[in-house]
Amino acid sequence: MRAQKQDLPVKIDVPGAVARQLEDFGNASGTMGAEYFTLAAGTDLAPLLVGLDNDACDSPHWGYVIAGRAVVTYRDAPPDVCVTGDVFYWPGGHSVRVEEDAELVLFSPQALHGPVMDHIVNRMATG
Repeated sequence: MRAQKQDLPVKIDVPGAVARQLEDFGNASGTMGAEYFTLAAGTDLAPLLVGLDNDACDSPHWGYVIAGRAVVTYRDAPPDVCVTGDVFYWPGGHSVRVEEDAELVLFSPQALHGPVMDHIVNRMATG
């Protein structure tokens, strides 16, 4: 699930301030972590996720694409192409491949994404 700024409904529009809000954009609970990713074109997380349940990241993420283009593939849904300016919600059960150098800000449940990040670090260390 993703949306460009112009697709977010305007909630407040007064001189000097515009607020846009898209409701029902995923369901968060627990302690969240803030993450900033800088990923080069060609980066593919799929090989690093091998060994996790269904070889995918099971943590949901909410975030914003500062720059670039990433394709998010899911176990149970069609892929999303997220580009500069998109806000997004990625439910669990996904992988990411970067098509253009990308900078992403993510907010993720710590209890779910911490173990995924540890798994990736271990996979990178073992080659």
